[in-house]
Amino acid sequence: MKGTLIVLEGTDGSGKATQAKLLLEHLRRQGLSCREIDFPRYGNPFAEPVTRYLRGALGDKPGDVNAYAASTMFAVDRFASYQEDWGGFYEAGGVVIANRYTTSNAVHQASKLSGGERRAFLDWLFDLEYRRLGLPEPDLVLYLDMPTEAANRLLRRRERQTSTQADIHEQDAAYLRRCQENAREIAETLGWTVVRCAAGDSPRTPEDIHREVAARAAECLSR
Repeated sequence: MKGTLIVLEGTDGSGKATQAKLLLEHLRRQGLSCREIDFPRYGNPFAEPVTRYLRGALGDKPGDVNAYAASTMFAVDRFASYQEDWGGFYEAGGVVIANRYTTSNAVHQASKLSGGERRAFLDWLFDLEYRRLGLPEPDLVLYLDMPTEAANRLLRRRERQTSTQADIHEQDAAYLRRCQENAREIAETLGWTVVRCAAGDSPRTPEDIHREVAARAAECLSR
């Protein structure tokens, strides 16, 4: 028996954490056994290489660490989390909502590569995590498509409200723009479900986006 894995994906500032929380609360009200996972797991020893990468210890630009090296660090954290934490719950039939997953490497790291290299990288990435490491493939990937300008405004507001410093991905507007362009192409190629999070540059309300997210999740869970 296996559970259901629903992934909330998107570039930085697209509202993944908010939508994951709202969906978790919604499904629990429906009486479903569900839980949320979040990557990277800041503070966990298996996520320390990722943390150091994102804080600039390996280079102050995302491109200073190649796509394969960065993805391997994220994959190790994900594998350890499955073994340590949520694997048993999922295998017993639970519903798992992921704020980021293997799909984040596809969004962020593939944007460092050109077209032909990108396809080879994606084949390598999914083979590594889903087959060689044995992590479950998502049943549904909800890509939150937030325009880069709106996402940047939300990121800066989050920094002010939480008194936190953006990581090297979040600081690089050009990199985030490439990630969004890459993500839209990948979402179409891989059949991800795209949720438009803005009308023009004006973001939809979290509650409005949640209604669409919840409807898509219900369709997945009813199959």
